[in-house]
Amino acid sequence: MGSTFGKILKLSIFGESHSPAIGGVMEGLPSGSTIDSDRLHVFMQRRAPSTHVSSTTRMESDSVEFLSGVLNGKTTGTPLAFIIRNSDFRREDYSDISSVPRPGHADYTGKIKYYGYNDPSGGGHFSGRLTAPLCCAGGIAIQLLEKEGIRVSARIVRIGAVTDVSEFCEESAQPVPIKMLDEIEKARAEGDSLGGIIECSINGLPAGLGDPMFDGLENTISQAVFAIPGVKGIEFGDGFRLAEMKGSQANDAFCVNDGRISHLSNHAGGINGGISNGMPVVVRLAVKPTPSISLLQQSVNMDTLEETSISVHGRHDACIVPRAVTCAEAACALAILDAILLRRSEAYGH
Repeated sequence: MGSTFGKILKLSIFGESHSPAIGGVMEGLPSGSTIDSDRLHVFMQRRAPSTHVSSTTRMESDSVEFLSGVLNGKTTGTPLAFIIRNSDFRREDYSDISSVPRPGHADYTGKIKYYGYNDPSGGGHFSGRLTAPLCCAGGIAIQLLEKEGIRVSARIVRIGAVTDVSEFCEESAQPVPIKMLDEIEKARAEGDSLGGIIECSINGLPAGLGDPMFDGLENTISQAVFAIPGVKGIEFGDGFRLAEMKGSQANDAFCVNDGRISHLSNHAGGINGGISNGMPVVVRLAVKPTPSISLLQQSVNMDTLEETSISVHGRHDACIVPRAVTCAEAACALAILDAILLRRSEAYGH
């Protein structure tokens, strides 16, 4: 249940970091929708490791194999199942963590949750590797949204203490300003890691999507976004900065623009009462530093209950933020497409 998302557009994800394959099943896709496999591959490669020294050296092709639900490039309306094979994995790198959990990872909680039967290699089912099927599903959602005139795009706005985004280039496969790359490299050289902030904008969204209270658009987006390992915070519009404002500053005044009701500002981030108001939806995600670091850290031996220390080995990113940009777009796209399909089902019901 914990690996399933959506009400109309339902996505389930399976696999572990070091299993033979990972994948997913999408239900609720409209039949006859075109999937551009070449564009999907390009989107997937944005999530793949870069050639920068601070990125993991694990290299996977991330080629998607559709098992069902697609015929001649179009969805059939039946469940769309796909797999992404794992080939470049090394279980031996994790032989010492079965009893000693890595700080910041889900080794301890996973072992408790699954009574000791979870696979901790590379993080197992909790690994960032599982964002590959998330990006496959999200990449498909993005293609369907573009046909509705809706565009989803994300960018890095902070790495560690660096917030300079002047070098940002959306066309780049991994748009990371040099100053940020230098900061990541400095942390890696010290055996440490960094986190950061990603901003995602959803443009072209009509008003009226979402629901109040428990099924609000913020709720749906948040649920999808927190499927990305490392995401620990989220805000919409001006978010926590709204707490410092007066109502006269925070309120988005109405206006008429080209014969349509609009707003003079977007402090709310495009959502009021859990429902889209027609302005761009703006979401910012706080991503924690990569927990896998080579610095010696305190832990415990879960078998002997003795305190010990651990240095994490294996191949890891010194900062996952650059690769998480694509994941943020994918997660937001899934949430928005699900909200659109739900809105249409409500309209048909009336």
